[in-house]
Order: sequence, then structure tokens, then C-alpha cells
Amino acid sequence: MLLAIDIGNSTIKFGIFDGEELVHKFSIHTARDYGEDELKFDRLRVLDEDFIRINTVIVASVVPELNDTLRAVCWDEFKVRPIFVDHTFDFGLTIEYTPLESLGIDRLVNCAAAAQRYGSPLIVCSFGTATTIDLVREGGEFAGGVIAPGMVTMADMLNKRTSQLPLVDIRKPEKLIGNSTEEAIRSGVFFGYLGLVEGLVDRFRSLFETPVPVVGTGGLGPTVLRETSLIDHHDENLTLFGLKLVGEATLSRSLGNI
Repeated sequence: MLLAIDIGNSTIKFGIFDGEELVHKFSIHTARDYGEDELKFDRLRVLDEDFIRINTVIVASVVPELNDTLRAVCWDEFKVRPIFVDHTFDFGLTIEYTPLESLGIDRLVNCAAAAQRYGSPLIVCSFGTATTIDLVREGGEFAGGVIAPGMVTMADMLNKRTSQLPLVDIRKPEKLIGNSTEEAIRSGVFFGYLGLVEGLVDRFRSLFETPVPVVGTGGLGPTVLRETSLIDHHDENLTLFGLKLVGEATLSRSLGNI
């Protein structure tokens, strides 16, 4: 069995695959100072047989501070050395990006999975701590994209970069016009974020004469799906499937070169 791990800025997601099927998944909050105890796979032990059958671990990490800890935990738990996806892996894409090493692995993994599952051309959106919107042209050419703040990041920066604006929890406001500072921030961040992503996706779509499908993923994906008509395919497990796809393709290529 294969364990895919997506270490993001806000959340660490775990997915266990039995063949092509995602049979178990869960997530925990990301903390950069996690030790081995915090990353122990306690929630997997209830799976008993499935837990001990894990023989491959594929990881995408944008939090390098946790990589060594994860290596130690995977060895202790499974006697497996995790494989960290990097830019040398087989994504099934031709990539236009300079320098390549600066391109987030999560973006590549998402685009690889989306192109394999939905075809190309397509627009791939990830709504998380950061918002990324990427274009895969026909034939699997990764053309690049845009990076913008996520909804929570917007609220956080308003608080940190001003003297008097409070940090507010972000949820859908009852009305557009806020009658308090907290309500005004909440409305500005929530509806402003939706306007941001709608405007960007519309600009991407304007590059094509015919409709291009939009794939959405990430923690805020359900909110964007509910509040806009942008998303043609919402795929909450896109990154996990992408890790499996890219990891297995690269391992197969390596074995073929022996």
C-alpha cells in the first residue's frame, strides 16, 4: 500500500492507497516545530492491517523544517524511507518556468493529477494559505500561473500591517455592508477574495476562444464552489492522487533504467 503525504503551510494531509483506490485519509494542523511525537501515525494504527501493509511513502512538502522529522517517523513506523517529490520527478508535463527549483512542488503535483484526470488545456486552482492558479496548455504543457494571498492570509496581514484593525475569524457575512469594524473586515476579505479569484480566472479564460475547464482544490475550495460558478471540477483529493501518480511514474522510470 502507498501512503501519500502533503505537507502544506496550514495542513498536513495523509492518504492511503490500495491500488488505485484512496481507502483512508485524514489531516492534521501544520506546526513547524513538530517533533516525532506530534507526527506519530496514531490515527493510522486503528486501521491495523492496512497500517502495517504500507510499503511506499510519497511526500510533497513546502515546509522543509518537518522533513527530517518525517523521515525518522516513517522509518520507525514502517521501516520505509519516504520519497520526497522534487523537480526531477516525472510529472508527465513539459514545464516552462525559471528557475524551475522555485516552482512549488504542490503546484506541479496538482497540475499533473488534473491533466491526467480531466485532460488539457485546463486551469488548475488551489485555494489555501496561498492561492495559486495555473494553466496547463493542450498536450500537457505547464505554462505557469499566478500566486495570490489566501482568504485567511488576507485577514492576517490586515491585522499585522495595521495598528488598529483586529484579527477576525473569516466566515460568510450576513450582509455586504458591515456595521462594525469586524463586520467590515469580514465582508471585505470574504467578498474581496471571491472577486479576486473570479477576476483572475476570467482573465485566464480570456486567453482561449473556447471554454477551458477549471479544476479547484484546497481548503477553501468548497467555499469558492458554493459561492461562485467558477469551478467545473472540485477535487479535494487532487494533491494526494497527484502524489501517487507522480511517485509511481518516477519509480517505474527508475526501475526501467536499471
